[in-house]
Amino acid sequence: MATIEQQSSMQERAIAARVAAEAGVGASQALTVARLLAEGNTIPFIARYRKEAHGNLDEVAIAKIQERLAYYTELEDRRKTILKSIDEQGKLTEELRRKIENCFVKSALEDLYQPYKPKRRTRAMIAKEAGLEPLADAILRGEAVDAIVQDFVAVEKGIDSPEAALKGARDIIAERIADIAEVRGAVRKEYLAKALVKSEVVTPKPAEPTKFEQYYDYSEPLATIPSHRFLAIRRGQKENVLWVRLVLDTGELLRGIQTLAAKYLPAEPGEQFSLACADALKRLLAPGCEIDVMVEKKLEADRAAVDVFADNLRNLLLAAPLGEKKVLAIDPGIRTGCKVAMLDETGKYLVNTVLYPMQRRAEAQRELARLVQTFKPDAIAVGNGTAGRETETFVRETLKLMRAGGIIVVSVSEAGASVYSASEAARDEFPTLDLTVRGAISIGRRLQDPLAELVKIEPKAIGVGQYQHDVHQPLLEAKLDEVVVSCVNKVGVELNTASAALLTRVSGIGSALAKRIVAWRDENGAFKSRNDLKKVSGLGPKAFEQSAGFLRIRGAANPLDSSGVHPERYGLVEQMAADIGAAVEDLIGNAMLAAKIKPEKYISADVGALTLKDIIDELKKPGRDPRAVFEKPAFRDDVTTIDDVKEGMTLEGIVTNVAAFGAFVDIGIHQDGLVHLSELADRYVRDTSEVVKVGDKITVRVIGVDKARNRVSLSARSGVREKGAGAAEARVSRQRTPPRQTFSNNPFANLSL
Repeated sequence: MATIEQQSSMQERAIAARVAAEAGVGASQALTVARLLAEGNTIPFIARYRKEAHGNLDEVAIAKIQERLAYYTELEDRRKTILKSIDEQGKLTEELRRKIENCFVKSALEDLYQPYKPKRRTRAMIAKEAGLEPLADAILRGEAVDAIVQDFVAVEKGIDSPEAALKGARDIIAERIADIAEVRGAVRKEYLAKALVKSEVVTPKPAEPTKFEQYYDYSEPLATIPSHRFLAIRRGQKENVLWVRLVLDTGELLRGIQTLAAKYLPAEPGEQFSLACADALKRLLAPGCEIDVMVEKKLEADRAAVDVFADNLRNLLLAAPLGEKKVLAIDPGIRTGCKVAMLDETGKYLVNTVLYPMQRRAEAQRELARLVQTFKPDAIAVGNGTAGRETETFVRETLKLMRAGGIIVVSVSEAGASVYSASEAARDEFPTLDLTVRGAISIGRRLQDPLAELVKIEPKAIGVGQYQHDVHQPLLEAKLDEVVVSCVNKVGVELNTASAALLTRVSGIGSALAKRIVAWRDENGAFKSRNDLKKVSGLGPKAFEQSAGFLRIRGAANPLDSSGVHPERYGLVEQMAADIGAAVEDLIGNAMLAAKIKPEKYISADVGALTLKDIIDELKKPGRDPRAVFEKPAFRDDVTTIDDVKEGMTLEGIVTNVAAFGAFVDIGIHQDGLVHLSELADRYVRDTSEVVKVGDKITVRVIGVDKARNRVSLSARSGVREKGAGAAEARVSRQRTPPRQTFSNNPFANLSL
């Protein structure tokens, strides 16, 4: 007999094999990743610094392995609970144990447990108490019950007629049928494959138009309904506008149930047995299975919506930064004026003021000119909220009057700025400043470095998702957190300037450690080396191992501290430098010297070709920012409001959000336009993200303007644009530019086409 350790290892390998198949990786890769995760390693660290161990899997594959491992861990816990429960009832046979131990689907596991679950008082229980179980057994044996049914009539037990006795017996049989795992599985499978999602408007019909009108009398196969339409219908149901149900022709299904039930009970066919099967389907199986498949479809739709949100967020976080440039930031306002904040090259706040260009234009121009002359900003960031375009026009006019060439004016998304302004992080950074000034600072810093500033805001508040308030919130939060962590570690973090919010997202560093790092920095001055991290209270060897490679120290005594080379490989780099007769500081950033390194010479048991390639690439371009170079967006000066937009216009815009049904594009007015999926390209497009990403520049043509609802419809197809425009794909620039508008502020928000 295998030992407990051997059994555990066998189970671990069995789960790893299943995870591997579902994640599309090798069994040994899945097992290795499982063990690395169990040792406390983070996904970015595993992906970047343990490539040899797992065979160069990327973060997406590793995250998939982690997700499936979590599923099977939960399943194993549930399996143990079920086995214990059945065993305590004295009903755990060896055959049942084998079935439970070989089950790897949660719903199927629950089906096996169904007959043994503690139940509330059921009709079958009442019938058994009335002594009708022998009659039920007789029906199953195919006996002629007409002659014996009278014997079961007992008025004192509530059985006042032969029909009542037969009905009670059928209740017992129906429950037995519903408890057969194979039957429940077959019904669930039939609903998933053949049911229609049917929606109807509630009675009485809403007096005013709603955004769910297209679903007032609608049906679509559950198996193929797109996630965004399913979520839209569910939202209509939640808002009491729609009545939603599943519709299924049960004729064929009932015949299948009769065959299966007759096999597993076993039973002989007959009228009473057929009636019991029909009752089991209608009363016990269909309602539960309908709920099961709706929940399953909801989770599937949630995952699809979360994936869209995650992709959009990733592109937004990795938008091209302006970099270390002085920025004058303006949060536009009409009645209360425009809040202005000046930031230096590092994002440090300098001064603030308020301008009133709508009320006192000349005075506002003089004050803006004074700020520009005093601080000489490289760029002026203008929030894209109310009066944003009017404020942009005012700024450009003032710069023109000053003849201040070379200063770029950029519209910046305000999404989530108010959330940050009122947050604990903002209060910690600027305890004496007004909320509105904090908002202006956030706008300016977003232009300088979108990633560093946006990590301070709850991802949901950034507003680049679809139905983010309708999906399962823990699933959404976990996925978005995963994306933020991935982006932060992909770019790397400057240790001596990073905020606590940014440091929190670094591999191996949580909120508490991030605050301790900042406190240590405030008390002791700048970190002079990565090794100084070890002096921070609570930052132990594991945290150092996980985080050090993603932290940068510009100007450190050891030049490797500003690179992506992990400290565990410093000795190897020093050997490489010595072997080519160069100092490490000369090797860093010198592609010609790095090319002299012969990687095969340094392959060992724990350092392979993949790691060596990464090290040499890093030596050639140390600390290289993977983000694109900033390029200023260009909008037409004569198009500032929806009144300026005309059908047939060709405009340049920036993709601000990608949804399942199309892309939202900023064309320089307050409202984003919508390019429907069917208008994205001259070919069939299955997925919006095949053609565009958040931050892409794209040429579009206006094909519809609905001023009453503040909606602009656009097309990126070459056939509807100006002659010679080219295919849509050819007109999309992969130069990422920080988008200025967001889904949450969009007139098309939550529209599902």
